Amino acid sequence: MKQKMKAIPKVELHLHLDGSISMEVASRLSSQSEEEVLSQMVASEKCENLSEYLTRFDFPISLMQSSDHLYEIAKSLVHHLYMENVIYAEVRFAPMFHREQGLSFEEIVEAVLRGLHSNSKVRVNLILCMMRGASRDDNLKTLEVASQFLNRGVCAIDLAGDEARFPLANYVELFEIAREKGIPFTIHAGENGPASEILKAIEIGASRIGHGISAVESKSLRDIIKKQDVLLELCPTSNVQTNAVSCYQEHPIALFYQEEVPISINTDNSTVSNVTISDEYFKLYETFGFSLLDYQKMNENALCHAFLSQKEKVELLDVLREKMKKLS
Repeated sequence: MKQKMKAIPKVELHLHLDGSISMEVASRLSSQSEEEVLSQMVASEKCENLSEYLTRFDFPISLMQSSDHLYEIAKSLVHHLYMENVIYAEVRFAPMFHREQGLSFEEIVEAVLRGLHSNSKVRVNLILCMMRGASRDDNLKTLEVASQFLNRGVCAIDLAGDEARFPLANYVELFEIAREKGIPFTIHAGENGPASEILKAIEIGASRIGHGISAVESKSLRDIIKKQDVLLELCPTSNVQTNAVSCYQEHPIALFYQEEVPISINTDNSTVSNVTISDEYFKLYETFGFSLLDYQKMNENALCHAFLSQKEKVELLDVLREKMKKLS
């Protein structure tokens, strides 16, 4: 069954570049052993909270300060996605974290896009992350660069970071500007914050929510999510690690699916969480008994909510359905 999980054509919409650097590449770029790299990059299976989990990004970000390194890391990730049978992915990162050697925002984004577009067998777009706790100028610059590269590899923006310390209400202006510029957006909300953060994100205009697991607290909120057709980008293993849920069996993904809340399956950070997308599918199969048809429905949901043109969505839906036919 594990091999069958790998054979499923997949769509991954919530994947952080800095949290998904392969051990081999990190070892080579840092001149450290894979064991040393692992101890700095992989979070424990149960962190105290999201803040502890986020400390695992310091080391990978230190490796992502030159155009060559950014290109190599992005190229390696696309190869990994290809090996996992991912047919479409949206990779995200915050350009503001990669300027220690003097790179401009534009140079940073260009290097990552070159790497992401190095394998024509996987379609990949880039989401640029604004950050909670960052300066207004850095977040505005992220918006400006997203606008500059929109439909040239960049498909959307996001707001990431610790929502418990930096509530969404502080960042409403940024999304007003995004709407004026015509930039689509997803927002991290309801990961380690209350359900009200998800509602706020929807009110602001987010068409997708990163994580959104605190929607389990409110049936009325789930009804709003369904009515407005907002997709929850779920990352079960990550949610267990950050202590957002107590254990895998308690994750609300099955409840959301049964209630027909739009959801997609994602790894969040494949290296920090030490999980491939195929591993995630297998864990969900073992825990909740999801079938091939369930996975197909979730991936179709993901494509329908992807930051793509309607033409591209139709093309990829055809690819997905054709590949799924061969598995059944």
